[in-house]
Amino acid sequence: MILPQVRDPRFVTIRRGGTLTDADHHLLALWAASCAEHVLHLFEAARPTDPRPRQAIEHARAWVRGEVGMMRARAAGGHAMGAARDLRGAARHAAYAAGQAGAVAHVAAHELGAAAYAIKAVRAAVPDDQSDAAGRLECQWQRDQLPDAIRELVLDDQRLRNDICWSVFDC
Repeated sequence: MILPQVRDPRFVTIRRGGTLTDADHHLLALWAASCAEHVLHLFEAARPTDPRPRQAIEHARAWVRGEVGMMRARAAGGHAMGAARDLRGAARHAAYAAGQAGAVAHVAAHELGAAAYAIKAVRAAVPDDQSDAAGRLECQWQRDQLPDAIRELVLDDQRLRNDICWSVFDC
């Protein structure tokens, strides 16, 4: 589980009763797409002919540009998660990261899912004795990519949801 039981109004758009601006929603989607793309090679090494995770990342960005609707971006995210079903380890987590990135158009709070699954992918791609260090490096890389406008929001979200995100944000 990566979503809280009670929705944080900071991740609900203003038109739906929350406080999230469309501009910040777009930044969250772009950041999630970057997190997922950073580990996409781990999926593509296992399934080089399956385009679904890459398409989910592309749809997340296309949604930000207004080229596809929310439903299409969300559907692409679901297809990426479908690509993960019969996989294990790094490839599975990387596909889930892409799926979460696609879902940000629908629910902004999926941004942390993309980041958490990307960290899990990196951790699963290395020997056990290197897993923690690899996860910390990926977490720091992700934080370095955060735009200033959403930095404090995401860092606070990581703090609040770290426990339900497998404690991957201890970096």
